[in-house]
Amino acid sequence: MPCEVKPRILVLYGSQKGQAQSIAEGIADEAEEKGLIAEICCVSEGDKFNLEKERAPVVIVVSTTGDGDPPDNALKFVKRIKKKTLSSDHYAHLCYALLALGDTNYANFCNCGKTIDGRLQELGAKHFYATGYADDGVGLELVLDPWLEGLWEAIRRALSKMSAPQPKRDVTDTRVSSEETFESLATDVSLHLLSLEPEPTSPNRSCVIADHKSVLGTPSGVPAAVAEASLTLSFPPLSESALNVPNLPPPYLDVVLQEATTREEVGCVAVIQEGFQEVPVSRSAKLTSDDSVKTALLVELDISAHPMDYQPGDSLDVLCPNRVSEVGELLLRLGLMDRKSHCIQLSLQKDTKKKAAQIPSYIPENSTLQYLLTWCLEIRSVLKKAFIRSLVECTEESGEKRRLQELCSKQGSADYNLYVRDPRLGILDLLRAFPSCQPPLSLLIEHLPKLQPRPYSAASSRMRHPGQLHFVFNIIEFPACIERPGGRRGLCTGWLSDLVDPILLHPGKVQSSSTSSSVPKNCSFRLPSDLSKPLIMIGPGTGVAPFIGFLQQREKEREDNPEVVFGETWLFFGCRHRDRDFLFREELQGFVGNGTLTHLKVCFSRDPPEGTETRTGPRYVQHDLLLHAKDITNLLLRENGYLYVCGDAKNMAKDVNDALMEMIAAELQLDKLEAMKALARLREEKRYLQDIWN
Repeated sequence: MPCEVKPRILVLYGSQKGQAQSIAEGIADEAEEKGLIAEICCVSEGDKFNLEKERAPVVIVVSTTGDGDPPDNALKFVKRIKKKTLSSDHYAHLCYALLALGDTNYANFCNCGKTIDGRLQELGAKHFYATGYADDGVGLELVLDPWLEGLWEAIRRALSKMSAPQPKRDVTDTRVSSEETFESLATDVSLHLLSLEPEPTSPNRSCVIADHKSVLGTPSGVPAAVAEASLTLSFPPLSESALNVPNLPPPYLDVVLQEATTREEVGCVAVIQEGFQEVPVSRSAKLTSDDSVKTALLVELDISAHPMDYQPGDSLDVLCPNRVSEVGELLLRLGLMDRKSHCIQLSLQKDTKKKAAQIPSYIPENSTLQYLLTWCLEIRSVLKKAFIRSLVECTEESGEKRRLQELCSKQGSADYNLYVRDPRLGILDLLRAFPSCQPPLSLLIEHLPKLQPRPYSAASSRMRHPGQLHFVFNIIEFPACIERPGGRRGLCTGWLSDLVDPILLHPGKVQSSSTSSSVPKNCSFRLPSDLSKPLIMIGPGTGVAPFIGFLQQREKEREDNPEVVFGETWLFFGCRHRDRDFLFREELQGFVGNGTLTHLKVCFSRDPPEGTETRTGPRYVQHDLLLHAKDITNLLLRENGYLYVCGDAKNMAKDVNDALMEMIAAELQLDKLEAMKALARLREEKRYLQDIWN
């Protein structure tokens, strides 16, 4: 009998931190389960695929980074498809589906996905399934789960269309044929999981879990009204529902712990990652009072022995370890404390079903177990549903097993968001709550992402402080919650605080504190080369950091170029209280005094306005902007000034953007749409720049 040829799909991804890649790999793995051949490539691997000749359905998963930019590994792909020499029917043969990842807390939501989608359409490609826009600001799963469910029926229909004989047409009419073939496929499809071929139910397949009425009910003798739903407890209808749980991700790593045989293996001290340097901390200072709601610290790095070519506005990445106490607890929970100094040997399972399986490149050879958990894996990362699905198989107690199934199921999405995503629960939190869950070490290595460095804006200028680099941060405090009874500090800010604490206690004493930092990243958040252009800077709280560097540089440039006419400089700063958290107060007032800073506008959201005894309501930087609408719009639109915004993305940046639209609409007598277009033009001209974070 002739061999049956399996249908084929191509899965492409562009990913900055691994999220889009993980989703793409999941799609490829599930495709294999459904009887398809799935090829998976990063869009940067142009030598492994050829869209110009591709006839199979293509699934693209891509994220957005920075200020709406493509991931680093998608830059060349985007540049290639944007070539103006490509004809409008260049991809007329191509049918594709695209999932874009983004965050509505930032400007240019899903911009990379929209850019690729729009350009492929311009070049004649056709959707076989509606584009999905997953928002990490509210939970990727809200869009991701139903999009993935409907994808398989859409692929089946696309393959069916492609294999069906097509009516003959005139050779010049290929666009019409292409549109008729795929246009109807982009409509919404039924959002339930359908296999492309009959297959038996197995732990590896998406399946339905029958109701489990007797498990996780209210405790015996306790009225139902007393108990409350929680991470470990559910109520009807969820506790009595049949569940659609995700496919079990295929395991792919074998892990062997080998007793160290040499001094070098036993030591296995921190390996400085490529692009990072260990830099000494020369000074630190507390910028807020003891009774301030937040604690802000200034850190000064001595880079004299590590030349870093940075500009004000650049950011540096700081590599921090996981907390010693959390690593120790995890080792105890895994039953591996007595083997923490053993070296890890990783290999791929010979019979793994995972597509494109590979050993994580960020785990050095001969790493000890303790080093792995300290420097390689993000053990605080929020648990993904796929990880929870795998943990189900490692859980013995039936009630705990059922609850984990609920949390990773379609029916339990609301509970997942409420009890896992929103409180940002990690693997340790879940293991505390589900004591019968005993995952192997290999599962953690497969599912926990790489420990990522944390970015901080440079708060200094090399012209004013040669051989130094300054940055500022607030110590992040996470309050206690039901799912995590003990509060905790942010991973990096807590570590930095501990690092500089001896310097704060003994400021005159030489300390040996150091941090692993990257060469600052060049970015567009920089001063204009034309010194005559006006600058409008908006940075409440620690968002003022890059503007300190801007003003230090401008001050030095004024000293060096006394004959040059400099543009106006405006800074809008905000904090809670004048006497508690007015960061860089003396330095800013000094800039005003010597003419470097033309206008300093400061608002105190919790203090009463000057001249009054009662607070009439919070006042934020956007309110000060509105008070100076005429001046600001004139500087921006008539004098070609530059606007910089730094700080909180979720509230401040959006409120400032709304205020700017209101100002432009009022001053130029435009409607809202035209005001939005005016702001968009400023962004395109790189005169409206943001350095914001969530």
